[in-house]
Amino acid sequence: MTTSVLTQSALDLPLHSRGKVRDIYDLGDKLLIVATDRVSAFDVILPTGISDKGLVLTQMSAFWFERTGDIVPNHFIRLLEDTHIEGVSIELPRELIGRAMLVRKAERLDVECIVRGYLSGSGWKDYQAQGSISGVGLPARLKESQQLFEPIFTPTTKADSGHDMPMTFDEVVEMTDDRIANAMALRSLAIYRYGSEYAKERGIIIADTKFEFGILDDEVILIDECLTPDSSRFWPTDQYKKGGPQPSFDKQFLRDYLSEVGWNKEPPGPDLPADIAEKTAGKYREAFRQLTGRELIRP
Repeated sequence: MTTSVLTQSALDLPLHSRGKVRDIYDLGDKLLIVATDRVSAFDVILPTGISDKGLVLTQMSAFWFERTGDIVPNHFIRLLEDTHIEGVSIELPRELIGRAMLVRKAERLDVECIVRGYLSGSGWKDYQAQGSISGVGLPARLKESQQLFEPIFTPTTKADSGHDMPMTFDEVVEMTDDRIANAMALRSLAIYRYGSEYAKERGIIIADTKFEFGILDDEVILIDECLTPDSSRFWPTDQYKKGGPQPSFDKQFLRDYLSEVGWNKEPPGPDLPADIAEKTAGKYREAFRQLTGRELIRP
């Protein structure tokens, strides 16, 4: 399958911010979030886009926002399925259909709220080095990719550039306050538990994931994205075996390729061969189909 790739949007609307993947436009008390097909690895945006990636990220987030809204309040209003938004004078380009969502504007909290149900990635490295992750002590002699006795909350800083740094829960309290820190931790764990149980029934392990929260009307609400292949590790349950890395439905495949070719993880990132870009896209599409049971809405 070959589809067009959108690596940057250009709308005649006030630009709120442009992140590694998303272009966000300011609509007053609302935001229009456009997920592009940009892909980053090791905190560097690569020059090659991944087809359908923005469609998957937006539509999978919308799927989870709708399903978990009764568990944890979030900013989601609606998925853009046409070119009109009430209160916006311009007609939006058709290419945004399926890759943009309208949300309520919240004040972002600068914490990456990471939940780990399995020992992998940077968490595995931290555990090997010090026996703990973000100040959470773990039993000795655990193996890579092993399921933890219960999911743990292991926050990091939220860096606009460069690497996020581990934080203890006490440091989150110092940055915010007891109420906000507890809300972020408990709500992160609640969504992870719901999502991981749902996904396992559909043949996918959610090994870990990260959330972002904001404040709206003095309420801590979920923002940005939810349980996507960008923010989570998705493993096929029928191939899971603790003791090493796992096959995945997320961009770990891409990270592994970049490590194999010897890239030094410094900008500029390398161009991706067409087959690697398409294999990455295929993993995103398959995760979407398997988890949602839907086909992608396309422009």
